[in-house]
Amino acid sequence: MQQSIQYFLADVWDQLTKVYQQESKRLDGIQHQSRLQAGIFNYLKITWKKGKSQYGTICIDVYEPFSWSDSAYKVDAGTYIQEIIEQNYVEDLFSALCTKMEQMFQAQSYGPRFFDYHFQVLLEFEYGETMWAFQKELLNVQKLAFMKQELASFMETKVMAELPVLPSDNDEFFLAQHLVNPHFFQQTAEEIEPIIRQLQEKHLANKERLNQWSYYFTNAFKHWAEDHFLKSYFEQTDDYTNEWLLKNEDIEPSMEQEKLDFFLYVAVKIGYKEPATRLQYLTLAKELGSQQATEYLRNGSGRFESKCKSAFIEGRANDILQTIDIQIKKEEEAAYREALHYIIHLLQEGFPKGYKMTLKTKVKNFLPLKKLAKSKLHQFFANCLAYPSLFPLLADYAQVAMKEYAWYQDVEPSEKSAMPGTYAVLGLGLYSKDYFPLVQSYMTLVDSEHQSVQDSYGEAFIEAHGLSVELIPVFVGILLGANESAKPLKGIENMEVELLKALVQELETKESYEREFLLYRIFGGAKKLAQRIKQETSERKEVLEKLQQWVN
Repeated sequence: MQQSIQYFLADVWDQLTKVYQQESKRLDGIQHQSRLQAGIFNYLKITWKKGKSQYGTICIDVYEPFSWSDSAYKVDAGTYIQEIIEQNYVEDLFSALCTKMEQMFQAQSYGPRFFDYHFQVLLEFEYGETMWAFQKELLNVQKLAFMKQELASFMETKVMAELPVLPSDNDEFFLAQHLVNPHFFQQTAEEIEPIIRQLQEKHLANKERLNQWSYYFTNAFKHWAEDHFLKSYFEQTDDYTNEWLLKNEDIEPSMEQEKLDFFLYVAVKIGYKEPATRLQYLTLAKELGSQQATEYLRNGSGRFESKCKSAFIEGRANDILQTIDIQIKKEEEAAYREALHYIIHLLQEGFPKGYKMTLKTKVKNFLPLKKLAKSKLHQFFANCLAYPSLFPLLADYAQVAMKEYAWYQDVEPSEKSAMPGTYAVLGLGLYSKDYFPLVQSYMTLVDSEHQSVQDSYGEAFIEAHGLSVELIPVFVGILLGANESAKPLKGIENMEVELLKALVQELETKESYEREFLLYRIFGGAKKLAQRIKQETSERKEVLEKLQQWVN
């Protein structure tokens, strides 16, 4: 080895050893490292740039850097750089760097959990007007074999085992990363989908874990799509806008069909959380000449009747994009009846309940509810509600559509997100007493932790129907279905005695936290209720005191 190369590596190793020793001490304090994590460190990039210093600067990245940041450790280079440049020892330098790193990597001198089973070594060297780049992947075969055994055991004992056995959240994070790693799984939908579904089914009773698992595999899929697929065929124009341009539009790129098929699968799966990303990926696949992507964009998967046409309406459905397009040709009850039948049939066949709608119509109705988004989907159901003869069909739709932990895609995820069936149910509850049981079912089912569009429904309900003793159970159900951030209603704290008695009777069957929340929504909290009691001297005071016992 040339002496100049030895000096270069000595400077690098002096800094790298300090960093690794510090990191090793830090990692010793981690008590619950996942069994699916072979190790922390799998990356080293050494960069030499001339810069403004006499002999340039050596930059050491121990983690893969973001394009917009600089977290490298920096060392001033010595006179040895001149010889490396003059004698063109750069390739020899990279070879020596890999040899030295290989020895450290295989020795595992920092402990079995310090290095991952694979390690990427990179050298970038400024040579004249260009930046030379070298890269090599190191592999610890024994550690890889051990990780395969660990993963197989984990799949058997934690993933495929019956409830109540569940993987830890931390293990699921690394499992998601392994799903797109060809060292562990075949990159096919047939291999991956059963694992994803198994964990989704296990987490159905726990919304937080279900969402977290979806986030983990969606994120892993995006990284695979962008780092291991798209970059082979496209140039990324900007890190922030995430736009991609085909590298050579004149030449159709050659690729393995299985890899393209997996990319399409990834695009569809990502779409459940990020519809815009799904559309972008399918469009890019179409640019690559994928007929399947073209068919997905045009007609969906082919599982559902994609078109419906009559004298009254034109309908078009795409389950991949989760869209339903409706054009009303004749503004009359028959048109909306046909459209409802079309949508109900789709949902009964398994079409995604959290769909988005485009609507062409001359009529523009909306429900008198402040929090509801004025979307095309909302407009469609408000238009349907103009025909009382359609109420039973709207109730049928709601029964099919309602699904806990699901949301329409008519708006971006926000405070205006609504569970499927929302517009039909809330409208029916305002326009007809016959559908109060449906409203109560909705309020019991709705995910009040993550949805708030129903918060203003109590006031709209009173305005539509007033408040009577027989309506108290429905009213209580509506208030309890609100988000915990819902504000007190206005103008109902002066209830008549008979209504207060009915309220007492209804609250006797509720949990303590439900009583407190409901009384807050009616009276504004314990302090305001106490102040009101001080002002009362009649039978009304006795009833209010019975309510007060539940908020103290």
